Amino acid sequence: MNIGIPNEIAAEERRIALTPVGVYALLKEGHTVYVEKGAGRSCGFSDEEFREVGADVVFSHEEIFHRSELIAKIQPPTEEEGSFLEEGKCVYSFLNLGTTRKPVIDILMQRGVTALGYEFGEQPDGTLPILTAMSEIAGLLLPQIAGRYLESDYGGRGITLAGVAGIAPANVVILGAGTVGFNAARAFSDLGAEVLVLDRDIPKLREIDRLLNKRVSTSIVTPLLVERAVRFADVLIGAIFIHGHKTPHLVSEKMVSEMKPGSVILDVSIDQGGCVETSRPTTLSTPTFVHEGVIHYCVPNIPASVARTASHALNNSVLPWVLVVARIGMDPALERYPCLQNGTYLHHGQSTSESLSNLFDLAYVDLHTRLTSK
Repeated sequence: MNIGIPNEIAAEERRIALTPVGVYALLKEGHTVYVEKGAGRSCGFSDEEFREVGADVVFSHEEIFHRSELIAKIQPPTEEEGSFLEEGKCVYSFLNLGTTRKPVIDILMQRGVTALGYEFGEQPDGTLPILTAMSEIAGLLLPQIAGRYLESDYGGRGITLAGVAGIAPANVVILGAGTVGFNAARAFSDLGAEVLVLDRDIPKLREIDRLLNKRVSTSIVTPLLVERAVRFADVLIGAIFIHGHKTPHLVSEKMVSEMKPGSVILDVSIDQGGCVETSRPTTLSTPTFVHEGVIHYCVPNIPASVARTASHALNNSVLPWVLVVARIGMDPALERYPCLQNGTYLHHGQSTSESLSNLFDLAYVDLHTRLTSK
C-alpha cells in the first residue's frame, strides 16, 4: 500500500503521525511511504532521516494526496486537501468535532473518501488509545501553562501554584476525571497546589482518590457545586470529554464573570466544543484572550507544543493500525477490527457517525450493516 505523510497546514500543527521508526516498520513489510518535504521539521525529524529509512521525500503537497492510498496526518483535511483526494482514498487523523466545518465534510463526502478519527477509535475495553496518549501529555503540561499565566507579567493574579510558609497555595479546579483530569490533578498536586476534581463518574473519582493517596479533593458534578467551585478557582481546567459528542457547557458566562480577576481558564475540551461558554479556539502563537477579566487559554492542540514527545506517542499508537490497514486493505480491516469501525466517520463518502450526522444534518448509515451486506 502507498502511505502518505503530508505537511500540516492547519492550526499551527507541529506534530507528525508517523516518525522514521514507524516509516521503517512499514517499509520493512514492503509498503511505500511518501513524506512531504519538511513534514517532520517542527518536531525535529529531518528529511534525511526519512530518506535513510527508505521513504520517498516529495516536494508537492498535492502530490502526497494523489500518490497515497492512505493519508496519515494530525489535523482533519482542509477543503483544499479534500479536493486532492479521490474515490477510495482514506484519511486517518483527528476529526476535532467541536471545530470541524461542514464544507470540509461536504468535500470529503463528494470525493467518496473514507475517513477515520483518532479520537473515536475505541477498544473493546472502552479505552481510546490514541486520544489517551495525547490527553496524558496535555494533562502533564497544564501546570506549566497555568503557572506562566498566573504571573503578573501575563496579567495573572500574581501568585504561585505552590504556597510558601504562611501563604496558601493556588486553588485549582478540574472539571473531568478522565485521562487529562487525572494527569493534571497529579501534576498540580505534586507542585503543591490545592486541587479539586469534579466529575459525575463516582468510580473515576474513587480511582483518583486511591491512586493519588487522597492528596486531592474530589466531588460529584452538580450545578450548585460547579458554581461554588468556579468562584474560588485561581485555575479552572475544562477536561470534559464525551465520546463522539460535542462537549456541553458546564460553566456559563455568568459564572466566569464571578471568577477572581486574573484567574486562568484552560479549556482542554475546546477541540470538542469547550465546556466553558466563553471559550473559543486559540492558537499556539496567540494562545490566550481575556474575557470578564479572566485569562482564557483554549488551544485545541496543546500537545503540539511538545511536538517531538507527542509525535513519538502518536507513532506508537497510530502505527499498529496503519500496519493492519496496509496489510489487508481498509474494508477488510474495518470488517475484522471493531476499533477501526468505531473510528470511522465517513465510509466511501457516507456518514457512519451518528454525532456527525446530527451535527450537520447528514444521512446516517450504520457501518456494520454496510460492511456485512456487501
